[in-house]
Amino acid sequence: MKRAIYPGSFDPVTFGHLDIIRRSAGLCDHLIVAVLNNNNKTPLFSVDERVEMLKEATKDLANVEVASFSGLLVDFAKKNDVGVIIRGLRAVTDYEYELAMSQTNRVANPNIDTIFLNTSLEYAYLSSSIVREMAMYGGDITKFVPNCVVDKVYKKFKK
Repeated sequence: MKRAIYPGSFDPVTFGHLDIIRRSAGLCDHLIVAVLNNNNKTPLFSVDERVEMLKEATKDLANVEVASFSGLLVDFAKKNDVGVIIRGLRAVTDYEYELAMSQTNRVANPNIDTIFLNTSLEYAYLSSSIVREMAMYGGDITKFVPNCVVDKVYKKFKK
């Protein structure tokens, strides 16, 4: 496998995301971590802030690039000459949604394959929304996100 994309909103990036990123980087020559700029959602962090946090969190991975995109993932993949999308699965509930998305992407672009990676068990419960809720109420998020992200999250909630 030459080039792959790991897309997501990463609002904020968690240790679960980093688990998938590190493992994916070992499977391909070049991994693009693609930060979705979704106008239908109101994220805690701007797309530029999310890109910067991911760049900081992955700076030790030489074959990882962080970029943002809007629109269709298959269009971003084609533009970047990528034929593989990597998606992380935490639970069975993730699978149904991700399967439908991968099938839709395959119909939209038959040259796109999706690889599913199960998240490591230690992060199977973890999501960005859990991190945001913990931080909103002043909970300790140091076990969920990298050090370079902790203060940024608390600052958003003025904690």
